[in-house]
Amino acid sequence: MSAAVFEGSGGPEVLRIVSRPVPTPAPGEILIRVSAAGLNRADVQQRKGVYPPPPGASDIPGLEVSGTVAARGADVASPAGEYNDGAPVCALLAGGGYAEYVAVPAGQAVPLPSGVDPIDAGGLPEVAATVWSNLVLEAAVRPGEWVLIHGGSGGIGAAGIQIMKAYGAHVAVTGSTREKLDYAAGLGADLLIDYRTEDFAERMREATDGHGADVVLDVVGAKYLGANVSTLATGGRLVVIGLAGGVRGELDLSALMARRGRVIATTLRSRPSAEKAAIMDQVRRHVWPMVSAGRLKPTTDRVFALADAAAAHAYFDSGEHRGKVLLRP
Repeated sequence: MSAAVFEGSGGPEVLRIVSRPVPTPAPGEILIRVSAAGLNRADVQQRKGVYPPPPGASDIPGLEVSGTVAARGADVASPAGEYNDGAPVCALLAGGGYAEYVAVPAGQAVPLPSGVDPIDAGGLPEVAATVWSNLVLEAAVRPGEWVLIHGGSGGIGAAGIQIMKAYGAHVAVTGSTREKLDYAAGLGADLLIDYRTEDFAERMREATDGHGADVVLDVVGAKYLGANVSTLATGGRLVVIGLAGGVRGELDLSALMARRGRVIATTLRSRPSAEKAAIMDQVRRHVWPMVSAGRLKPTTDRVFALADAAAAHAYFDSGEHRGKVLLRP
């Protein structure tokens, strides 16, 4: 099979198309013939050499795919036919998605939600699992609360806006251009903040009559730590899921204590398979109905051929994309 791999660390030029054996599904796994794979920030970090795959994971990048079942390993039952040969599925991966086939623990694969295009579905598992696990399971967002999402026009941001609105929350987003903020508004964002010209903590307090954000979903990390804490409402929760702005920052504990706030830091890729399966079961039961009802729409921006994976990464690096960038074998 064809696969895209990183030969060294650096820019998009380190991507190479290679030939690899088709994986054989181990007991408890299914083999997926890939229809589309999502490109995520974690792939870029892996390409740069700062986010290696977890032990035992494939060196082939790619954390989510859609496709059809090609084979089942031992002990994989399919009582409802969802893992029968040819059944359409999408899956959350630890790696391996940039390829024509990928093997994945069966619990991390779920049937496609009804009404979704099989290609668009390749950009759903990672963002849906990230948003639901962090904002609902970890931060316990409640209907009526204010959620601030940094990077509202990216894949996670676009999904987060829609899922939180469907869940009954108010959503604020940050963005760097009017075009990106307009895109977020089209997805339902209630408050738009241009972080280049506005203090997002101040704008958040002004727009909420001094209340602030009940939950902040942050992909920036250290650079935003102090401002994020000052943004929190009483009892607020800061969820850090990315480190684009650095790994070390100074935390004013008195400010955090004054707000009775919490800082939650999570990763998804390195979790045990059983935890990922539990999250995907939550996604299947709670997020897929939003998709089927049209309240969460895939946000595919561009689809590149797998052979053009370097061009896809260059486009992603440009920051011009809105929503998801996909690869198609």
